[in-house]
Amino acid sequence: MVRLPLTPAEVERGQRLGALLRRARGSRSMLDVALASHISPETLRKIESGRVATPAFPTIAAIADTLGLSLDAVWAEISGAERTAGEQPVLVVARHPSLAS
Repeated sequence: MVRLPLTPAEVERGQRLGALLRRARGSRSMLDVALASHISPETLRKIESGRVATPAFPTIAAIADTLGLSLDAVWAEISGAERTAGEQPVLVVARHPSLAS
């Protein structure tokens, strides 16, 4: 499978996501959050650093649940700049009942 290069908007969105997750993690260790989310610490590190700009939805849902973030809030935070620039969102996030905070 060939992956297309990310657009500048996707890269920027990935950086905003990483910054949001770092802020939400606060003083908790990366290891603690990764293990509680059932992902590897390396995966969390790459997402937080912006190296993985388009992580899988279940991965973000698990991290958000661990950090007590609603998926609506995550989407609003990372897509806000795009909406103000007039772009249409490329992902619609539906809240799963088991992930509601």
